[in-house]
Amino acid sequence: MEIIRFADLKPEPWRNGGGVTREIAGNSGAGSGPGTGHNGGWDWRVSIAEVSKAGDFSPFPGMERVLTVVEGELLLLTVDGAEHPLEKYRAFRFSGEASTTCALPTGDVRNLNVITRAGKFKGFTSIIELSKKRAHPLFAGQLGVLLQGQATATDGAEAGTATGTEGPGPVALDRYDTVVGSDSGSPEILGRGFLAVVSIDEVTG
Repeated sequence: MEIIRFADLKPEPWRNGGGVTREIAGNSGAGSGPGTGHNGGWDWRVSIAEVSKAGDFSPFPGMERVLTVVEGELLLLTVDGAEHPLEKYRAFRFSGEASTTCALPTGDVRNLNVITRAGKFKGFTSIIELSKKRAHPLFAGQLGVLLQGQATATDGAEAGTATGTEGPGPVALDRYDTVVGSDSGSPEILGRGFLAVVSIDEVTG
């Protein structure tokens, strides 16, 4: 079971000084799912950005973006001249090459960003409410990001013996920690709060 700890992610300040991004996972073009690679000529990327100042978004030609506000109340996004008020936990899809600016009418926000190369990958973000009684599994091509609350992750292959790769028993997750999905012993998340499930699907045909 692979867990990406938010505390270990390197902050990357924006060139315009308006925010900071921490990359959770990415694909260099050599693989086809979460956990296969990071920097370079990438085909997809998942990150969390802290936005503290209104301004322009960097363009990503040939890419598609899915943005979800995960902390803060409201982000006002203007995409090619059209305004889109984005409330917390509502995913919004738009072209990476569109002229995009943001305003912060209620203060700073934190966003979960999924960027995929159009025609090669398709990204999706779903927000689910966790349960202490029914575990939520994560499969290959998925990332589970704990947005709020308390939760533990258990290696599905070891669920019966309550062991995991990070030690015996379920592994506690901190806010914004990410569990990488797998079809072999799919990790299972239990707890209370909200989990973002990011799916990266390879486009075929």
